[in-house]
Amino acid sequence: MEIQEYKMSPQERAANEQYVRGANKEMFENKLPVQTLGKDEFLKILLTQLAHQDPTAPMEDKEFIAQMAQFSTLEQMSGMARDFAQLKTILKGSEAQAALGRGVELMDGEGIVQGTVQAVSRGEDPEIMVNGTMYRWDQVSSVFGE
Repeated sequence: MEIQEYKMSPQERAANEQYVRGANKEMFENKLPVQTLGKDEFLKILLTQLAHQDPTAPMEDKEFIAQMAQFSTLEQMSGMARDFAQLKTILKGSEAQAALGRGVELMDGEGIVQGTVQAVSRGEDPEIMVNGTMYRWDQVSSVFGE
């Protein structure tokens, strides 16, 4: 038996390319690629897997338990990441507060500024007042004095 080769006509090829370009544009335009899978994506995959499993050969208990354990671990890691971000903010503010009344050296553009910390603002990105001017805490290169 001989297999016949099918060749597209130029019109069919053009129509096909136009269809593919349109479909790709619709699917991917203005959408950023997802770099990591989060808990929502993991749960969607698990639910899809359960919904489309073969009823005559369902997922084994061990597999299901392992996937639920992975989901639980992912949830806990997400919570830890949030807690660490909050802790980082608290530590930055605390560090800036501890510098109140102490001497600091900081970079301001190309120059170095030295002086005593006169005031400290709180928040996610604390600022300090040195010589009557507010500077971001992350500009400080060293703290000295008692």
